[in-house]
Amino acid sequence: PHRARTPAAVPERPQPPLPRLPRPAAAGRGKGKMKGDDLVSSDDPSEEDRELKARLEDCVERAQSRDPRKRVEAIDTLRKEIRAATSSMTSVPKPLKFLRAHYGTLKACFQRMRDPAQKKHMADILSVLALTASAEGERESLKYCMMGSLVDICSWGHVYVRNLAFEIGKEWKDNGSSTPIESKIELVLEIVKFHMKHNAETEALDLLMEEEYLARLFCLVDSTNYKRACLYLTTSSKYLLTPDREAYEATLYIAFGMYGKFRDLASALRIVLLVNDDKSVKIVFAETEDFSLKQQLAFMIARYGLSMEVDDEMVADENEKNALQEIVNNTKLSEQYHMVAWDIGVMEPKSPEDIYKVHLIGSQGAKSSSLDSARQNLAATFVNAFVNAGYCQDKLMTAISDSSENLLFEKNELGKASAVASLGMIHLWDHDSGFAILDKYLQSDDTHVVAGALLGIGIVSCGVKNDYDPALALISGYSTSAASITRIGAILGLGIAYAGSRKDKLKSLFLITLSDSQAPLVDLVFSAISLGLVFVGSCNEEIAQSIISVLKNLIKAELAEPIIRLLPVSIGLLYLGKQTFDEIMKEVSKTFDKIMKDYWDVTLMSLAYAGTGNVLKVQELLSICSKKEGGSHQGPAVLGIALIAMAEELGVEMAVRSLEQLFKYGDYNIRRAVPLALGMLYISNPKVDVVDTLSRLSNDADGQVMMAATISLGLIGAGTNNARIAELLRKLSSQEHGVYLFCVRIAQGLVHLGKGLLTLAPYHSDRLLLSPVALAGLVTVLHACLNMQPTILGEYPYMLYILALAMQPRMLLTLDEDLKPLPVPVHVGQAVDVVSQAGSPRTITGFQTHNTPVLLAAGERAELATEKYIPLTPILEGFVILRKNPEHHED
Repeated sequence: PHRARTPAAVPERPQPPLPRLPRPAAAGRGKGKMKGDDLVSSDDPSEEDRELKARLEDCVERAQSRDPRKRVEAIDTLRKEIRAATSSMTSVPKPLKFLRAHYGTLKACFQRMRDPAQKKHMADILSVLALTASAEGERESLKYCMMGSLVDICSWGHVYVRNLAFEIGKEWKDNGSSTPIESKIELVLEIVKFHMKHNAETEALDLLMEEEYLARLFCLVDSTNYKRACLYLTTSSKYLLTPDREAYEATLYIAFGMYGKFRDLASALRIVLLVNDDKSVKIVFAETEDFSLKQQLAFMIARYGLSMEVDDEMVADENEKNALQEIVNNTKLSEQYHMVAWDIGVMEPKSPEDIYKVHLIGSQGAKSSSLDSARQNLAATFVNAFVNAGYCQDKLMTAISDSSENLLFEKNELGKASAVASLGMIHLWDHDSGFAILDKYLQSDDTHVVAGALLGIGIVSCGVKNDYDPALALISGYSTSAASITRIGAILGLGIAYAGSRKDKLKSLFLITLSDSQAPLVDLVFSAISLGLVFVGSCNEEIAQSIISVLKNLIKAELAEPIIRLLPVSIGLLYLGKQTFDEIMKEVSKTFDKIMKDYWDVTLMSLAYAGTGNVLKVQELLSICSKKEGGSHQGPAVLGIALIAMAEELGVEMAVRSLEQLFKYGDYNIRRAVPLALGMLYISNPKVDVVDTLSRLSNDADGQVMMAATISLGLIGAGTNNARIAELLRKLSSQEHGVYLFCVRIAQGLVHLGKGLLTLAPYHSDRLLLSPVALAGLVTVLHACLNMQPTILGEYPYMLYILALAMQPRMLLTLDEDLKPLPVPVHVGQAVDVVSQAGSPRTITGFQTHNTPVLLAAGERAELATEKYIPLTPILEGFVILRKNPEHHED
């Protein structure tokens, strides 16, 4: 294995090397405590202490004798006394206290010695005495240790070993990382072995990372400590990503190798998904012949959203290959989702009125009639779609076909398209029933109805693959239709259906539109957005250049259109989270005036670094927001802060503080984006303080801030059925009117998304993995919400359906090895950070015991509450296969 290269920015050992990782006090701090003059006994010594002091002083005298026998006896006595006192150290050992005054004498004696063996033994003594006696920064403990016998170093005690590790790290930093330490590598490995043996894996890993010898870890871990070591590596790797991506990936591959060594393949798969290494995914499958385990791995890939074809390299048997492909394609997701819904008892469809609960508002509810009929119907369409998403039944569109037809005729043109498309959301993930119902609308003479049907087919296919590509066959022919709305429905439907698939057929299809100089502006924009969704994170230069060419050919009036601002988003999606876009930036810089250039620069940077936690980029975006001249690019900058900082919890907390200050002192572009940034940071995670903040902003004097805050209330409560947010939205519905009330209705629908069974959170697998497809859907909608009037509230309300890309069941369903539901008791509680904690600490707190299937809220974790079964994955989320424990016996 190759050596992991750690950047010079790794903190020195006296401080915790990484933010928020709990660990014992560092050796440097312990050393400092031992050096104070107050540690020399000032009380009257006991008789035993006086005898010990006299004996040690006598040994110091005899160590200076010319008689070799006396010197040897004195040195041996000193070694035994000190070693016995330091082997278990709870306070400063008395021999170190009493010998502190003689440190200089012993050093001089060491210099005069000629016998090599005696000199090495004396160096061992001086190395330990240097803990308390050496000058600050001299690193004499390490100096004399290297001159000593280097035998059984760890017998001198834990504090001594930690101090050596501290001084090695200090020397490495002070002399520069280019200084070779080959002479000390054996000492380093000895220290690491000691730490690994004594549950101090974090100390060992810190030392190996500092000395760039992390690859040596493979031969130092065993089955008792590899999980703690890998957890620490995985967590700490986030802080290497900013300065050095190579070190980040090298660190994760070491964790991957250790998981593979101990056959923990489910954990190994999480690592390769984290680094987006598709080739290693196949290697993980090839490492096992256990078909049940391969099925579990396939469930994990399906949840991540990776488009992958199961080949002979992964599994040889044709029947097994088909079974795995079916799982990867998510074809059974709808069936299993309904299974959970039946078990929980929420299959009964709900109407928009069940969500609005106007009767709870009282007489004030009459104000809702101020929402005009067309917009009221449009709002009801979205609420109905969100609430009944994936249930294949509702009370508005599928209950009675005649009334559904009448409802269509009551709507305006955009309302018709949204209403028919809502059938796709209602039949989410169910190809069979969804296509059957939407097919009849394709025969309509109304172009808006056909457009809605095309978009609905795309939504039905979202997240579910099929080897025959029925969505592509049904939709592609309409992408060149004469009617603009039909073309948009087809283009957006294909983008949603094949998001993340990187299908070359779609690239060819959309590039034809982009290269057409006569194509309408809206066709160009939605073709670019769909390409961004399909090729998210691909860094496809050809597509990026095509989109730039489109912009070069636009006239000034077209560049002023609000919808144009989605074009930089489309390129940003191509580079989502990849931290690279330099060549594209240079092209853009040469093409536009300052206003458009700034908008592109900020949007591309924020998306390229999304989910990385890059503090330097957050600071850069904050600097952009602090400029007094303002500008439309400050809105994407605020969103970018949230997108980058959401990578870890500390970054989220710091971002919230920054956003509060930006809202307080920023101009209107910043203020209007702050609520959306808060919604992104806490999506499907209704923290009380964030709810209070957004509730306050939803009554702001600026109407744009009000609407953004209202939508964000829906985002942070998405799929939670949060009673407090629902009550706040009901109160708002009695006060607002017009487009504001429309936003309230959308938020109400989001809060009750899937009747509480769905989430929009892009993170999963214990918040380790970030789904690029889910993030792409959220980013697109949030950027559209930066200018809501002409987009979401204007001509393109159906863009809200792009949220379907982020919708996932927030459930835990346990299955047996035949993939049949297997109810078992589980503990569900608040997740606890156990990084750096020794032993086997509890990973949850405040838990309750339920039988599966269960729902998992944000920040919750599940543990199996029975020893009868063994889960095939360490993370109990989504679909988990259980195997009978052969060592379990019924009482």
